[in-house]
Amino acid sequence: MQFENAMDALTSIGVSVFAFTACYLLVFRVSSRSIPTPPGPTAFPIIGNILSHPLRNPWLIFTEWKAIFGDIMHLHGVRQSIIVLNSKKVMDDLLDKRGAMYSNRPRNTIVEMMGMDRGMSMLQYNDTWRLQRKLSKTALSSDAVKDYQDIQARVAAQMCISFLTDPTHFRDHIRLAAGRIIVSITYGLPVADAQDELITEIEKIVAMLSQAAMPGAFLADFFPIFKHTPDWVPFISFRKKAQEIRAVVERLGRMPFYQVLDEMAAGTTRTSFTHKLLANRSSEDDETQYNEAVMWSAGSLYGAGGETTYTSILVFLIGMMQNPAAQKKAQDELETVIGPERMPTLEDQAQLPYIDAVLKEVMRWRPAFPLGIPRRVDKDDEYAGYCIPSDSIIFPNVWAVAMDVPSGTTYPAAEFAPERFLEDEPPIDPGLYAFGFGRRICPGKLLAENSIFLLATSILYSCTVSSPFTVDENGRKCPAETVEFSTTGLVSNPLPFKCCIEPRSPARSDVIKQTASK
Repeated sequence: MQFENAMDALTSIGVSVFAFTACYLLVFRVSSRSIPTPPGPTAFPIIGNILSHPLRNPWLIFTEWKAIFGDIMHLHGVRQSIIVLNSKKVMDDLLDKRGAMYSNRPRNTIVEMMGMDRGMSMLQYNDTWRLQRKLSKTALSSDAVKDYQDIQARVAAQMCISFLTDPTHFRDHIRLAAGRIIVSITYGLPVADAQDELITEIEKIVAMLSQAAMPGAFLADFFPIFKHTPDWVPFISFRKKAQEIRAVVERLGRMPFYQVLDEMAAGTTRTSFTHKLLANRSSEDDETQYNEAVMWSAGSLYGAGGETTYTSILVFLIGMMQNPAAQKKAQDELETVIGPERMPTLEDQAQLPYIDAVLKEVMRWRPAFPLGIPRRVDKDDEYAGYCIPSDSIIFPNVWAVAMDVPSGTTYPAAEFAPERFLEDEPPIDPGLYAFGFGRRICPGKLLAENSIFLLATSILYSCTVSSPFTVDENGRKCPAETVEFSTTGLVSNPLPFKCCIEPRSPARSDVIKQTASK
């Protein structure tokens, strides 16, 4: 929350204080181009669209503007243009088919100061990124992820035990499960509980990165010179904070990596992403360069790998507790296909079409990254008769795609309705946009999908969730609260909410304990 408040303060106050200094960086200027930029809201001299650019829920505003400006629109920033893509077709055309031009990240001073630009997620599109990408694709291939299925199933069962013994802290249990899976897979290391440093520190880092990676969130994004300003200058406190975060990023990137190296030297290594890549290094590889690439590839997977899983399972709980009929239908399907004698496995997935629809709806209804992760175009480009200026920041508005349901559907876009994916004309599969596009698509996509499936189906197998209720003056039961979501940053997480969790049967609890101990 402190980071979020700092973002608002530095954006609103800092920009107004230094607006006139920005004249030399003016993006809103008379252009000599003969081709117009895409349409967008009216901009003002010097400050461009800063006053109309939403700080909260920008994906909602951009989606509303789609009805006015169309599938591609242009906003004037202080230093560069912002291009918002509002349809899957435009995203595919630019981010995939023209990936050589659209695969860079915006230059972000704060991200660099925090040392978060070394991992694959935020790296620029260069040879270092290509090496990390190559390594990650090798270690997370469809064959490679099969080695991790037992870990995922065991952690899912452990989470369900925690649900049943301590239902009040379900959010901590989900965070721990997502963290355990990703730490075990990335480094082969055990995680004792939700207070383990490998869980708590990375949660803070991801939250900070979510805020900092939004272009323009801090004054230094507009004026990079401020990264050299003394800490006592007003509104420059972010510099000290960034230095503190950098130290944590450095420690969490190197500590588990060198622990794997030590275990390999002692012959006690467990199977993991890092171990596989280090073991596969050839004599032709430069050891220092290769190890650095492995270390920051692992750090990127570890840092971001659990966030989609964590958010998706929270959204799954909300969807189930607010839609008991859908939950019952999913449990009945699980009962028919699997029965009570064992917990679900990935081999059951193809026989569970309704649950597949539920999980697709989870990712459509509340996407974890509603604006994706921004890109940057390398040079002037032309698309659909419009000029996309060089160095523009590109936002794929994932929310707009998620809410773009077929016109003939009986299910409104805002409703949680898994049945929409069983219709003759279903919406676009969220798996095609929730994990990125083109060359930047998440290499851990299959791993995350497997984790989400096993955690969600294990919950369905073990317990029933419901909303807390109050009784109104007429004696009618009403939901006790409305779930709200975070409104700033790259990640949109559900804010704290209450959920009632009840075990389905003692016999199932015994099966869960057996699975958790394997």
